Amino acid sequence: MNIPQSSFPRVIIIGGGFGGIALAKRLCKKEFQVVMMDKHNYHTFQPLLYQVSTGGLEPDSIAYPIRKVLQGYPHFYFRLAQVKSVDTEQELVHTNIGELKYDYLVVATGSTTNYFGNKSIKKNSMAMKSIPQSLNLRSLILENFELALLTDDLHEREALMNFVIVGGGPTGVELAGALAEIKKGILPKDYPDLDTRIAQINLIQSSERILPAMSEIASKKAERFLEKLGVNVWKNLRVLEYDGKVVTTNTDTVFETATMVWAAGVKAVTIKGLNGKDLLAKGNRLKVNHFHQVEGHENVFAIGDVAHMAMEGYPNGFPMMAQPAMQQGISLGDNLVRLSEKLPMAPFIYKDKGSMATVGRNKAVADLPRFKFQGVFAWFIWMFVHLYFLIGFRNRVVVFINWVYNYIKFDREARLIIRPFKKKYTVKPKI
Repeated sequence: MNIPQSSFPRVIIIGGGFGGIALAKRLCKKEFQVVMMDKHNYHTFQPLLYQVSTGGLEPDSIAYPIRKVLQGYPHFYFRLAQVKSVDTEQELVHTNIGELKYDYLVVATGSTTNYFGNKSIKKNSMAMKSIPQSLNLRSLILENFELALLTDDLHEREALMNFVIVGGGPTGVELAGALAEIKKGILPKDYPDLDTRIAQINLIQSSERILPAMSEIASKKAERFLEKLGVNVWKNLRVLEYDGKVVTTNTDTVFETATMVWAAGVKAVTIKGLNGKDLLAKGNRLKVNHFHQVEGHENVFAIGDVAHMAMEGYPNGFPMMAQPAMQQGISLGDNLVRLSEKLPMAPFIYKDKGSMATVGRNKAVADLPRFKFQGVFAWFIWMFVHLYFLIGFRNRVVVFINWVYNYIKFDREARLIIRPFKKKYTVKPKI
């Protein structure tokens, strides 16, 4: 890997997400050699992936080169690598570009889509956990409208313009709102020869309310916003199968659709060598103590989505979101400094800064520690928070300008099929 020897302890961080970046920033000015490994050379701002999927933003506005994030730190090294396994006895990380010894290992691999073992859904549905997946979804949405123009079969056209989103969390709610706004403001202008009124957006939630992790008032308000936008909100409905054309549920309700987006759950990404059943908790997460140490390992740590730290009020670990990951990265950085100085580590204390979700233009819900907001003010809070946490001045400017332009023009300029996504659902063109 061409990593030089150093008198400083070597910290290997696997993953360049929110937690990994926060940790690296905390350590890079200290007496540590920090080596970060990731299969991508960029950090993704995942909360805005849905805007890439719906043509509101281009992918480079929510991605930032990892090397540039930590530019100028003499003891920081990044390697584009796929981690294959970890040998905790030999203190080695094995990758597709070689192996490297560590003094401290930090697993910050994040999460991936959880299909709960359902093979048909995994094969035929669309996920939205990465930039490539979001671009695939964008292409598929636009391609389906193009195909709808080519068919005289009304039944087939309805299926091509019917969208099913499974999962009523923030991702599902935000995607449903964005698609509803596309139907209302963009499709009639782009496809004047197509009856866009037949387009349907269905949001399916298996529990009794959407946004179950937020307050009841936020859930009710978000549902009201979605219904005003024309979204069909289905509650207490569980999806069982999807064969690429028909969505079957636990009731007699079925949906014929060419596009089903699965946003109903995530699970942690683990690594061979640290994936034994005794180490894993619910959601495939690594069990860690209050100092972020993986059970049974003094110099192996886990932070972010992959870490299961059970505490009062959080028996299943902290929410798999950006805020806990960043706070854990900072906490672990401070604890590694304490370890190097022969001082006792400090237990992690989570400060809940609230949660929020946008439902569309001038519509959002925000549950903050002291106050709860819905509507326009919550929407401004949501925009400010997301702009603030974007990495890179250029990205903040680009996203802000895009948002202002989209708001004024009621448009989404990035509806481009740059990389066609091939799916089996096709129709014969009219000759």
